[in-house]
Amino acid sequence: MLKTSKFALRFLLRSKQTENYFTMAHHKSSLKRIRQDAKKRLQNRYYKKSTRTAIQKLREMKDTDEAEKFLPKVLSMVDKLAKKNTWHANKASNLKSSLTRHVNAMAH
Repeated sequence: MLKTSKFALRFLLRSKQTENYFTMAHHKSSLKRIRQDAKKRLQNRYYKKSTRTAIQKLREMKDTDEAEKFLPKVLSMVDKLAKKNTWHANKASNLKSSLTRHVNAMAH
């Protein structure tokens, strides 16, 4: 799990997105839920962006051996996002299929 830095969390909680929620919430539980959601949103953004970057890096690779070694890592990242419902299962499946076909096409 990603450890969210206190600075990043404070910045996120002070941002315009969550500012409105704090003025509306009156219960301790709702304030806690807002903090948890903000932290989880930050983590999801990090994982999604790092996966997209890895996919882009894989597609730009020219060396077949390097791409074949990197493919399982990217597929694992995609699977983790699908498992946590950050990405839809069908989107993950389509991505895995297209990336595998891309790497296989490089080999031929």
